[in-house]
Amino acid sequence: MSTALVWLRRDLRLFDHAALFHALKHHDRVIPAFIFDRDILDPLPRADRRVGFIHAALAELKAELVARGSELVVRHGRPAACMPALAHEFGATAVYANRDYEPAAIARDAGIATDLAAAGVGFETFKDQVIFEQDEIRTQAGGMYSVFTPYKRAWLAKLDEFYVRAYPVRPYAHRLASLPPQPWPSLADLGFEQGDAPVLPVGCSGGETLFNDFCTRLDRYHETRDYPGIKGPSYLSVHLRFGTVSIRELAGHAWRQGGAGAETWLSELCWRDFYQQILWHRPDVVEHAFRPEYDALPFPNDKALFAAWCEGRTGYPLVDAAMRQLNRTGYMHNRLRMIVASFLVKDLLVDWRWGERYFAEKLLDFDLAANNGGWQWAASTGCDAQPWFRIFNPVTQSEKFDPDGRFIRRYCPELAALGPDAIHAPWLAHPLGLREAAVRIGVDYPAPVIDHAKQRELALALFKAGR
Repeated sequence: MSTALVWLRRDLRLFDHAALFHALKHHDRVIPAFIFDRDILDPLPRADRRVGFIHAALAELKAELVARGSELVVRHGRPAACMPALAHEFGATAVYANRDYEPAAIARDAGIATDLAAAGVGFETFKDQVIFEQDEIRTQAGGMYSVFTPYKRAWLAKLDEFYVRAYPVRPYAHRLASLPPQPWPSLADLGFEQGDAPVLPVGCSGGETLFNDFCTRLDRYHETRDYPGIKGPSYLSVHLRFGTVSIRELAGHAWRQGGAGAETWLSELCWRDFYQQILWHRPDVVEHAFRPEYDALPFPNDKALFAAWCEGRTGYPLVDAAMRQLNRTGYMHNRLRMIVASFLVKDLLVDWRWGERYFAEKLLDFDLAANNGGWQWAASTGCDAQPWFRIFNPVTQSEKFDPDGRFIRRYCPELAALGPDAIHAPWLAHPLGLREAAVRIGVDYPAPVIDHAKQRELALALFKAGR
């Protein structure tokens, strides 16, 4: 009887799973395994929300496997040592995994594949977390796309039932190995604390709940997605990040349904693939600007201004509310990500890499490709058809996308009594209105740390000089 390990990573589910399907189809015994990777976990803060999300998702997955008469094998260590040891322990002739496109993961997998091969164990990888990977979407000249819109046209033209069909795992599930009960580490065993209750439901059941709810709102997605004060987004980004939903199921649903809302959401899913292919073709963007001429812009990088941005005390209410949401929940609305990123780079004149790293520490749905791509888009250093002089006005963005101040009031409660005419720029409000709302600028709520109009001119000069 042949035995295979399925190494779970960004795919914490047992359905529509490429690596699991192929392993079950070609082996008599299949053992799902997960490694709490110390190379990733050790540098993280002890209350990191993502570890809690993963732990809860795996607990649900483990229970499902036990109900099927199988088990989840879990280790805490470094994959370079753990995976060959697991293959030896269980007598596996092959390890199956779904591909990861981050440079560090590619190097890790290459090293493990070499070590496994030396022991006579195969290492098979598959496409699973994207619809199109690597160079499946190419320009007519055979290269990569560096601008989204033509990439999207090519992506949509190639999309068909073949690319969104599910992998039928269930017919082969009887080949999941029967194992004795396996050790299950607590968060404390892993060196982490139990954090606050998650703001979103976790595990595959949570992903299913969110997806079913979003399907009832999908027709209006194009009308609601930009307004953080209302229920517009899918809230599925963290589930896409850790694979507790299937990208094929989501994209297939939107593609088949059609209509303005579904088409807009499908475009958002296309962005994920776009940034993954950028990262695969250009791994240098992890530390450098996509456009080399912008790699060494002379940002002043004022640490006090950066701290004010991080802590949500810039004096610009929508920016502060967004940063407080991030710090409190690990989530930030997509429109707000663009606004706060533009504000950091082009108002506070802080290098985009500082903000990118902060998001990487705080976002529950942090994904290297999307985070890097989004920050470089906002900073005008990346693959974007818009030039460097696109600068968001934080006040007009606030008036447009949170017109009643509903979102601001939730995360900046000290401004709750201000009306919609004053809440977007309270330092300009009439003194009587401020007194009636019990708001003292500089005391109850910060005065603006910068003047947008002046900083805009400085940003334009900085980009001109640095080109």
